[in-house]
Amino acid sequence: MPQGTQVPDDLAEVGYVSGAYGIVGGIRVSPHSVEADALLNVKTWWLDKPTLHAVTVRSAKLHGGDVVATLVGMRDRDEAEALKGAKVSVARSEFPALEEGEYYWSDLIGLDVVNLQGEALGKVADMMHNGAQSILRIVPVADPSAPDVKAPERLVPFVEQFVKTVSLDQKLITLDWGLDF
Repeated sequence: MPQGTQVPDDLAEVGYVSGAYGIVGGIRVSPHSVEADALLNVKTWWLDKPTLHAVTVRSAKLHGGDVVATLVGMRDRDEAEALKGAKVSVARSEFPALEEGEYYWSDLIGLDVVNLQGEALGKVADMMHNGAQSILRIVPVADPSAPDVKAPERLVPFVEQFVKTVSLDQKLITLDWGLDF
């Protein structure tokens, strides 16, 4: 890390390096969201390989669902291959602004999920995209009164029909979704 570069306290993981791209040191990044806005618009990324350090993005574009990027100072494929598996993070404060009712996937992961009846459905463990819409992957929270009973994981489309409220302040999503779905 260059002298005087301070690690932001609001880093958010937005993808990982899945391999090299081209012969002149480009990298392929698998984003954690379909739009990949942060990867495409922020010019300083943080990579955790070999240790956490800042890199300056020369160019970034979508290519077949991934982001391909060139980094300042990276000159060959071997350097790019050495980064395979590195987590890519961006300062949350540098994310592009969103419209009302839009959310970054990284903001939804970890939120508690309840239904309209107030019954706990679990926590958002991950987000995915099926081509038509985003999908919440909800893992159940263990029931202390029945530790041997494993509740099912739920996959719920992140659409208005099912998602009734999202409160980032309360860290809570309310769904129109029954316990038996």
